[in-house]
Amino acid sequence: MRRYVLILVCLAVATSSAFVISHPNTWTKLILTHSWPSTFCSMEHCHPNISYWTLHGLWPNKGQACNSSWHFNSSEIEDLLPDMLKSWPDLKNPTSTTFWKHEWDKHGTCAARVESMNSQYKYFAKALELYHKLDLYSVLQKFDIIPSEKNYNLSQIEGVIENFYGIKPKIQCLHPSKEPVTQILGQIEICFQPDFTPADCTKELSVEDKATVGDVNASELSVCSHTVPVYYPPHTFMKYKGTN
Repeated sequence: MRRYVLILVCLAVATSSAFVISHPNTWTKLILTHSWPSTFCSMEHCHPNISYWTLHGLWPNKGQACNSSWHFNSSEIEDLLPDMLKSWPDLKNPTSTTFWKHEWDKHGTCAARVESMNSQYKYFAKALELYHKLDLYSVLQKFDIIPSEKNYNLSQIEGVIENFYGIKPKIQCLHPSKEPVTQILGQIEICFQPDFTPADCTKELSVEDKATVGDVNASELSVCSHTVPVYYPPHTFMKYKGTN
């Protein structure tokens, strides 16, 4: 009898420990990141003729480059390429697959810890599926948030997203100077639970979650200020670092 009780106790301890101890790369949220091409190219000196939000990536909130031996192979996503070229373009090198390779190596290999994204095809297909379901440009347009020469309050943009999707986004801007008169809308992140239900991007994040999980090309972006007007530039927007 004592042996039986001891076994039960050991099992209970082991079971409870399983819930306490987790792999350091175990993620709790996914971040679907949208880039506004006009702002991106004002930083990166590219010339896109794109007037809709493009997909930047689908990023787990923990872990980077989780499997260096799992190499990107564009032939595995051949069926997705027409959509990838339009919705998830490499704005700097439109004919290259380097950007997608980077996203897979850095983020996809970590997202692949769950069965629904445990292949390159599944990872990229899921990101595209979420991107199209959100249809961010159309939603903002529906509520008169459109690229133009006018400025918006950050609360206007946040309000549309919060009311329509029922979650809090993370909105990032380009700040041309230390004390800018305006800030330039550049990136919008929409978060999801592991089951792909929408989630607040700014709620219940650990210190690790709050660390930057994005990419170097967005290094000049930071969370938008509520006290500075937001400029949502049209695709004819000239570079803030000089016109050329």
